[in-house]
Amino acid sequence: MLRKLVWRRKRRFPVSSCRQQSFALLLVFLMLCPLLTASAFAADLSEIVDKVKPSVVVIGTFQLKRSPQFIMRGTGFVVGNGRQIATNAHVVDQPVDISADEKLLVLTRSSANGAQPRAATISLIDQEHDLALLRIDGPALPALLLNPSDTAREGQTIAFTGFPLGGLLGFYSPVTHRGIISAITPIALPANSVRALNARAVSQIRRGAFDIYQLDATAYPGNSGGPLYEAERGEVIGVINMVLVKETKESVMSKPSAISYAIPVKFLRELLTRASQ
Repeated sequence: MLRKLVWRRKRRFPVSSCRQQSFALLLVFLMLCPLLTASAFAADLSEIVDKVKPSVVVIGTFQLKRSPQFIMRGTGFVVGNGRQIATNAHVVDQPVDISADEKLLVLTRSSANGAQPRAATISLIDQEHDLALLRIDGPALPALLLNPSDTAREGQTIAFTGFPLGGLLGFYSPVTHRGIISAITPIALPANSVRALNARAVSQIRRGAFDIYQLDATAYPGNSGGPLYEAERGEVIGVINMVLVKETKESVMSKPSAISYAIPVKFLRELLTRASQ
């Protein structure tokens, strides 16, 4: 009787049927796996953005008798001891008019009441790599973590947060874009002709080229100085620097090239080291 029972069970659940069921389950898993992975990634990025946003600030100038009183110059982000702001050198290279009581200000989001102004002063400038460090007064703000190595790779998924259109979208909530590092390329971009070389490009060629990150992502002038960070962990790997313009500066809004550039974070680490000496 025992032999017959075992034999019947084998007949009822043949090996070929089990293989078919296993194959069907594997097929379903493979079909759902990308969806599950994408969902998990999206959730992780949402959490990272929530952590990054309080550290992203607006940089501009304030003048009481001017209209508008506040004029945005670019984006920045908190680093170091919480009272240091990283941005581009070209964001703050135009001096404030002290005789007209113009002041350099940073708008922070450290309060539920919206943007809060903080007086700022320039601490250090690195013209060669278009980086600047500002110092602000008051309580320390949450600083972003800088990637300790230089392991950025082409094809790596990235995100950056800032104020792409300035006051048009308001200064209360920074905007996040996502993309990839499409190339690691010298900053001295080739020009089609001598006429296409502007003063900034000629100056950079004279100083010597260094590698920057070319991004497959759309940034705008207001993004200058904002943090470029890993989409998986949120560590800063660069500073948004410039946008490739197809035609004229005025057309960058209506005809974005979707090609942007960022300065590697190693140069910012070096600037912070100089500031601590």
